[in-house]
Amino acid sequence: MKKILSLFFLFALIFPCVADGGKKDVSVFDFETRTVLLNSGYEMPVMGLGTYSLSDKECAVSISALLKAGGRLIDTAYMYHNEAAVGKAVRESGVPREEIFVTTKLYPNQFANAAEAIDEALNKMGLKYIDLMLLHHPGKNDVAAYKAMEQAVADGKIRSIGLSNWYVKELKELLPQVTVTPAVVQNEIHPFYQENDVIPFIKEHHIVVEGWYPLGGRGYTAALLGNPTISAIASTHSVSSAQVILRWNLQKGVVVIPGSSNPDHIRENLDLFGFALTENEMEQIKNLDRGEKHDWY
Repeated sequence: MKKILSLFFLFALIFPCVADGGKKDVSVFDFETRTVLLNSGYEMPVMGLGTYSLSDKECAVSISALLKAGGRLIDTAYMYHNEAAVGKAVRESGVPREEIFVTTKLYPNQFANAAEAIDEALNKMGLKYIDLMLLHHPGKNDVAAYKAMEQAVADGKIRSIGLSNWYVKELKELLPQVTVTPAVVQNEIHPFYQENDVIPFIKEHHIVVEGWYPLGGRGYTAALLGNPTISAIASTHSVSSAQVILRWNLQKGVVVIPGSSNPDHIRENLDLFGFALTENEMEQIKNLDRGEKHDWY
């Protein structure tokens, strides 16, 4: 994605709360452009595609459907074992590289040799730069790995850096030890696990919040989509339950990356701007929180 100002980028590393020339506020969603300005000075789409568990063939079909429908955010990781397929789909899409925002992640078993792992990700995907790289979850040598990502930003290999599966305790431990404030923290967030105590803390640091498993995750999606409260709200707006949940995330200021190998679902998951949830509807969904985490991270 485009760089707002090179000077601003350097400035933002030190003062991440500063807005771009008074035009846009860092970490505030722009529903017109469907992007958010990161504290690194780059714009990130607020909705996209997660590729967890997608095969190489499924990646090709899913990314093609996403890009044809106007989506521009793609999330992968070393542990998804499909970085090469994601890179190939991006390179062969016909969409200008600068329009596509690619996220990948380093796994803890890579932290001890993070600089080499960053180069491996670039080579595997065949890309000149990575838009956003995250540490997949806390682990031994995570601070050193984060500093390797900081250096990769300075070297032009990565544009923005962040964390995945970091909560308040972990953030309080890591933030004082690093120089560059994370641009994004990506955690499990859905109506049954809302992180209403974590999200405000992240936002206070002018860090964008991104949610994985926004539809509950495999094995739990049916229960979430069939929830009577969500179904009733969906009926009111003549949209699907999935669209209601994703819109709820966006109105909470949470970037969404639902995973799917179904082109129809991918197109539907991007169609979130023809309706808006009322305060009452947002509150109804908030009341569904069970603190029910669906993965171990």
